[in-house]
Amino acid sequence: MIRVPGEFDPEVPTGRIPLPAVGEPPQLWLVRSGPQAAAVARLASEVLDAEEKRRAAAFRQSRDRDCYLAAHLALRRLLGACLGTAAGAVRLVREACPGCGEPHGRPAVAGGGVHFSLSHSGSLALLALAAVPVGVDVEAVPEAGTVADVAPQLHPAEVEELAALPGSGRPAAFARVWARKEAYLKGLGIGLGRSPAEDYVGTAESPAPGPDGWSLADVAVGPGHAGAVALRDR
Repeated sequence: MIRVPGEFDPEVPTGRIPLPAVGEPPQLWLVRSGPQAAAVARLASEVLDAEEKRRAAAFRQSRDRDCYLAAHLALRRLLGACLGTAAGAVRLVREACPGCGEPHGRPAVAGGGVHFSLSHSGSLALLALAAVPVGVDVEAVPEAGTVADVAPQLHPAEVEELAALPGSGRPAAFARVWARKEAYLKGLGIGLGRSPAEDYVGTAESPAPGPDGWSLADVAVGPGHAGAVALRDR
């Protein structure tokens, strides 16, 4: 289990951050949007690009919009601190999808220099920077009904593992396995364009080894949530 060193504070100036080095673990940050929504909205209006602002405005729930703004403000501030440029000057693009080749794959910095991943759930976001492709995911522990509906989409061995657990233990186990799976698929850049049944990551308290060419770890993100990070091996 990886413990995140701290939480991003949008009102604290971000100093220069060393670029992640190959072989080092990813740099991780938690972002909580609720307490600082007003400051985030003000700063985000100065930093985010037109597409990010359009996406933020499309959220119907204010909590989701606030979290999106906080996460993307933090991402730009951290990328700028790594690359030695202003947060608003960071240009984000999409890599080619490994499944179809279209430009809707893993998000990236134009020109490269650092890899990143971002995930948000409710008012909580998780960010990662790394020297190699990386994926993160954070998931709220779901209701039992959601587990029953979605669990059949998992790898057959994971379906069996969940079925063997007492009912009270299934939601937390499901959140673990889904966060690991999403982190890996986001690292690949294909997301749920690849079936969740294809890759085994396990439901136990520690992830299974692999998948091939990748390392998985759980991330401590606090009660009621599960987090995971996937890092491509050198």
